[in-house]
Amino acid sequence: MPISETAFNVVVLAWLALAIVLFPVQLRITAPYGRHVRPGWGPTVSSRAGWVAMETVSLVVFAGMFLGGSGDKTAPMWVFFTLWVAHYAHRSWVFPLRMHNKRMPILIVAAAVGFNAVNAGLNGAYLGWFAVYPDAWPTDPRFIAGLAVFATGAGINLWADNRLLGLRRPGSPEYAIPEGGLFASVSCPNHLGEIVEWSGFAIMCWNLPALSFAVWTAANLIPRSLSHHRWYRETFPDYPPRRRAVIPLVL
Repeated sequence: MPISETAFNVVVLAWLALAIVLFPVQLRITAPYGRHVRPGWGPTVSSRAGWVAMETVSLVVFAGMFLGGSGDKTAPMWVFFTLWVAHYAHRSWVFPLRMHNKRMPILIVAAAVGFNAVNAGLNGAYLGWFAVYPDAWPTDPRFIAGLAVFATGAGINLWADNRLLGLRRPGSPEYAIPEGGLFASVSCPNHLGEIVEWSGFAIMCWNLPALSFAVWTAANLIPRSLSHHRWYRETFPDYPPRRRAVIPLVL
C-alpha cells in the first residue's frame, strides 16, 4: 500500500465524517429510483442493468484489494471475505434478475458506483494490507456477537426482499401494502436488516473501515426508509397508522 496506516485512517475518518454531514441532505432529497423515480434527472437505464453495475463494483473492488494486499490472510479474515462476497454476489447477480425492471437515472448509477467503490476499497484495503487478526479471533466475544448480528440482519434482509418481490405479479406496476412478520412493525424491514447486517460486520471485524461502512449504510437507508414510509401513507389511505419506518416502536 503506497500510504501509511495512519494516513489511511485519516482518509477513513474523513469518509465517515462525510456520512454524518450528508445525512441531513439525504433526509431532504429522495434519490429518484424505484417507487420514487421522477423526470428531470437525465438519461436512464434499466434498473436491472443499473443494479448489476453498481453492486458488482462492491464485489470486484473488495476482492481485488483483499486478494492483492501483501498482508497475511488468517482464517478469520477469510470469514470476513466470504461474508462480503456472498452478500454482494447475491446483490449483484441474483437480486437484480428477480426485481421488477423499471428505469433509473444513469446519474444515480454513477453515484452508487463511486460510493460502493470507496466503501469496498477501504474495507478491502484494510483487510488486505493492514489488518492483523490472530487465528484465535473467532473465539473473541466481538467476533461471536458480530457474526450473530450479521446473520440476523442478513436473514431479515433476505426474508423482507423475498416478501416484497412476491407482492406484485410479473409485469404489474401496482404496489401493495406488505404484511406479516416485521412488516407489522416497520415499513422497511429490508433496510433494517441491512443496517443490522453491516453493524454486525463492524462488530465482528472491529476496525474503522467496517464501522464507517455501517454508519454509511444507516445514513443512506434511514432517509430512504422514511421516504418509503411517507409514500406508503400518501398512497394507501388504510396504511397501518402504528407502523414505523425502519426501527420498531422508535422511527
